[in-house]
Amino acid sequence: MSETIKIHKGLDIKLFGEPQKVIISVDSKKNALKPTDFNAVFPKLLVKEGDKVKAGTKVFFDKYRDNIFFTSPVSGKITELVRGPKRVLQEIKIDADQEISYIDFGTSNPNDLKREEIIKKLLESGVWPMIRQRPYSIIANPEDNPKAIFISAFDTAPLAPDYDLMVHGNGDIFQIGLDALIKLTDGKIHLNLNKAKNVSKVFSNSKGVQINYFEGPHPTGNISTQINKIYPINKGDVIWYVNPQDILTIGRLFLEGKYIASKIIALTGSEVKNPKYFKTISGTDISELVENNLKEGNLRYISGNVLTGKQIKKDGYIGFYDSQITVIPEGDYYEFIGWALPGLHKFSFYRTFISWMTPKKKYRLDTNINGGERAFVMTGQFEKVFPMDIYPMQLIKAIMTEDIDQMENLGIFEVDEEDFALCEYISTSKIEIQSIVRQGLDLMRKEMS
Repeated sequence: MSETIKIHKGLDIKLFGEPQKVIISVDSKKNALKPTDFNAVFPKLLVKEGDKVKAGTKVFFDKYRDNIFFTSPVSGKITELVRGPKRVLQEIKIDADQEISYIDFGTSNPNDLKREEIIKKLLESGVWPMIRQRPYSIIANPEDNPKAIFISAFDTAPLAPDYDLMVHGNGDIFQIGLDALIKLTDGKIHLNLNKAKNVSKVFSNSKGVQINYFEGPHPTGNISTQINKIYPINKGDVIWYVNPQDILTIGRLFLEGKYIASKIIALTGSEVKNPKYFKTISGTDISELVENNLKEGNLRYISGNVLTGKQIKKDGYIGFYDSQITVIPEGDYYEFIGWALPGLHKFSFYRTFISWMTPKKKYRLDTNINGGERAFVMTGQFEKVFPMDIYPMQLIKAIMTEDIDQMENLGIFEVDEEDFALCEYISTSKIEIQSIVRQGLDLMRKEMS
């Protein structure tokens, strides 16, 4: 039986640059696999510069979990292995062939396979990293049997892509992907939909899943929020989660026997002349998507949304888990007594400006944090945008002091850094809260392993 859950706490930030519901196909000429996209993964290379690969060729694996492989999304040539400080591998660049050739992993019906056979196919093809787990937000351990699998079929972040549009017309493929996931758990598959909009039949007609409806402001679309309201995580529990587009990739693997890394990307942001959707390949170079479609000025390119995305270059590559590119102005300027001005075009959570009087107004916001780092004090404001039954301020301070027992008691297992994005946005301290939360998650993972 479907359940409707209303979230009251949160904050919607309305920005210019919402994408038109138009999808344009773009051939991917340059791609990259970025080991930095994967938490707790230590890459060991299986290729070298100059090697030829096919879509599905193993490129690297995790040093500490050597059964988890990462495969090429395209066929072509390995052109560069980019390393950062301390020779940390950051990117494996691949020049794509004009016509993609694939490794054949064999077609099969997941309903006819055992759990072990499905897992083996997902691991060998490199599709397994699309399945992540809570706690820690790392790639799922194939040896675990999760108590449930969650799928958030909507996103509430600023300028978020429309998942209904992305899966439209692929109901059969989506169901095959679900059939494979159903075999991976003894618990339920929770497919969570947005109550406030017309839902795609691809989602509403899905079989073998528990459909739940949510409504409310951001972060209602976050996996952590949904898990917290349906099936809270206790110590020792494991829950897996998957993105809807990745379920299509899983479905195609069983239907066609290939790792088809096709993906729809939303190009968004106030500095994009014509925001729209592009059908391309996972890990593609964004330069072709933004070419001749940007306003002039010093711009910030983000793989993901403005709250949780990562900064990339104009010729950078979209992240493995991202379905959105956002382009906004850089905030590289100082404003004298800006707090004392009317701020007619500024957005403020604290009613410093009059934005609270026009809740439907959209804004052109930049990256300026309007001040420097200052004391981290108790304000009681975080609780207004944090919808989970957790004390966010106390948890952050427990992480900063590395108090393991307090972190555990305050709910560290239930959260991800993205859940604190709004807290970071409204914080008067200007500290990087999401980075602190990630450090806490990494510390707990090491302590519990």
